[in-house]
Amino acid sequence: MPSEHEEPARTPSFHLDAIAAERAAAATSGADPMAVLIAALDLQAALPGIRRIRRWAHEALAVDSGEWALDIGSGTGSEVLEFARRVGPAGEAVGIEPNPAMLAVARERATAAGARCRFVEADAYRLPFDDDSFDAVRCERVYQHLDDPSAATAEIARVLRPDGRVVLVDSDWQTAILHPGDTEVVARMTTAMLAATPNARSGRALRGLLVAAGFEIDDMGSEAVIFDPATARPMFDEVGGSAVARAVITEQERDELVAAIEAGIEAGDYHLSVTMFAVLGRLPSR
Repeated sequence: MPSEHEEPARTPSFHLDAIAAERAAAATSGADPMAVLIAALDLQAALPGIRRIRRWAHEALAVDSGEWALDIGSGTGSEVLEFARRVGPAGEAVGIEPNPAMLAVARERATAAGARCRFVEADAYRLPFDDDSFDAVRCERVYQHLDDPSAATAEIARVLRPDGRVVLVDSDWQTAILHPGDTEVVARMTTAMLAATPNARSGRALRGLLVAAGFEIDDMGSEAVIFDPATARPMFDEVGGSAVARAVITEQERDELVAAIEAGIEAGDYHLSVTMFAVLGRLPSR
């Protein structure tokens, strides 16, 4: 079982929206690089596609009162707060995250929400919990960053109780669509991004990873997540800058692509999407 339970102090006067606004302001000022990441995650969390696939995942897991639920790669902590609401005071909601600064944000928001949950610094390869600790595990957009997803899946199987459930959610970046722009330049930039991401096609592999680890597959879902301009611009800046640095595209090609995209946004002729896949697995009784 997880140990060292930490119940955050409650400060209801500090509202979540105030925290988000403060960090967004820091991000736009350029003074806090972590705030840039937090603001980007908050923008992504508001996308209808992300909201739909998260809702599907929670409904598929069907976490109930008194259960123990774990979120791997918990980020800002939003889905751990949902677990806390579902498990109630008799259960346990835990998030793990390797980034200490992100953990601080999650704990801050949990305190502001008065949520009964806890956050632990750890990574997907070494879950600091006993065997058979949890009834349900959720892991979203982590596998694309893993160079050994099989090891992470084995860890999930280890900490799940017999008949425990897991939902894995991840993107498949080969399904990304960007419009408008020179299609040949976009293709080169996309190829470079796929090569630079450890497990860029992870979405299509989730089912096989779970089956290989001994899970039975109960359900699958997918969502074409469509990015709005505010959410897409930071992502495009990073990918485009990386492609230039790797000499995959020239600065001129990048600048022309940016100009084409900005013109498309202005005209209402713009699209950026990626397909995300979700798989619900169940660990058979041993």
